Amino acid sequence: MRRFDQINVIPFIDIMLVLLAIVLTTATFIAQGQIKVSLPEAKSAAPADGKPAIVITLNAAGDVFVDDQATTLEALNTRLDTLKKDQAIVFRVDKKTAFGQFVAVIDALKTRGLDQLTIRTTSASEATPPA
Repeated sequence: MRRFDQINVIPFIDIMLVLLAIVLTTATFIAQGQIKVSLPEAKSAAPADGKPAIVITLNAAGDVFVDDQATTLEALNTRLDTLKKDQAIVFRVDKKTAFGQFVAVIDALKTRGLDQLTIRTTSASEATPPA
């Protein structure tokens, strides 16, 4: 009887390549930005740069999210206390959000000296036409 002292890894590699192909094709369908926000339109909207930033989102109901995690204004204030002054922040606000919520978040940022702020909007070419 012949003794096996090697393992044939070619079938294993074949299976891994098939799994890799499946992952790569399905990964492109994952939606970015899970919180539904209808951004306001601005003629001067510019594309965002690639710097890592904290994303603060206010939806139409006035709920606050930090990096897609629901939070409160008090918890947001606590989180902002831990940030450095040069931390980049992207602010996404639904166009139907109450102005008071917007002002509350901007005030929290300004009192802590966090002025590296980008307010996310859509350009006229990205905006959807009214129905």
